[in-house]
Amino acid sequence: MEVVLMAINQLLLIDGMTAIAAAIPLLAGIGAGLGMGIAVGKSVEGIARQPEAEGKIRSTLMIGLAFIETTVIYGLFISILLLFVV
Repeated sequence: MEVVLMAINQLLLIDGMTAIAAAIPLLAGIGAGLGMGIAVGKSVEGIARQPEAEGKIRSTLMIGLAFIETTVIYGLFISILLLFVV
């Protein structure tokens, strides 16, 4: 009986650790949200200072936002893998 209880306890501990490990990559979402907010704010400042450079600023911003969003998608993918595969 004690062996069964120990096995169940160990299984619950592993599930808890897996949940924590899956939550850690999702912290990338918090950092990405902050980074995107800062990037958009700085681009608006740049456009306000130099309206003639709006096209270059906007294209650079979109490329940067795509890279940031890719990082978030990778974090989500790793979290899903940890939850459902491990």
